[in-house]
Amino acid sequence: QVQLAESGGGLVQPGGSLRLSCAASGSIFSIMTMGWYRQSPGQQRELVAAMTSGGRTNYADSVKGRFTISRDNAKKTVYLQMNSLKPEDTANYVCNGFPVYNGDTYGKVYWGQGTQVTVSS
Repeated sequence: QVQLAESGGGLVQPGGSLRLSCAASGSIFSIMTMGWYRQSPGQQRELVAAMTSGGRTNYADSVKGRFTISRDNAKKTVYLQMNSLKPEDTANYVCNGFPVYNGDTYGKVYWGQGTQVTVSS
């Protein structure tokens, strides 16, 4: 089993920065595609950023140039560096991931509990 635990959320002023962390248990982190989603009340869940085990990344258009996803396989942790934060970034941020076997076979999808990010003056 894999467990994902987020940390780093909080209250920040517009224009500020936060770094979210998602620590994974288990032994398959290195073959997992990892991602960050966000959801605010009344809004559809949105994929913010994702990174494959090979380092390929995807970002939502709304965060390109401001957010950066990275991973440290030795620490089994994925990060989301968030800069130039806007009130529209306020949401619950949830880490997820799934293993990829033999390059094209996807395993179970795991989800964390989420961490709240509030951007307000």
